[in-house]
Amino acid sequence: MEKKPSSIYNQKGHAPERNQLVTVGDLDSFKREILEELKCLIEKNESAKGVKQWLRSAEVRKMLGVSAGTLQNFRVNGLLKFTKIGTVLFYKYEDIIALLNSNSSRK
Repeated sequence: MEKKPSSIYNQKGHAPERNQLVTVGDLDSFKREILEELKCLIEKNESAKGVKQWLRSAEVRKMLGVSAGTLQNFRVNGLLKFTKIGTVLFYKYEDIIALLNSNSSRK
């Protein structure tokens, strides 16, 4: 596995040897790079595990606090897109959020 060049690595990607000097600036740069990578990994992990991409009707009704009839009206009137596989209806999480955002009050 090839290492990503960092500020403390030399141009060939090798870590400094014991007898080489590493400045405080080198360490600070390395710390920032590590923290940035950790931040990206945490954000990616949280977005992946936090919410399912596709929700079933019962999950959407519970999320929106609406009845089955109201959810059907959302589909019929084109307010909420859906995908039907067999007899099961699926809704994209992002479409539900878009519906909520489009109907938010601006007081």
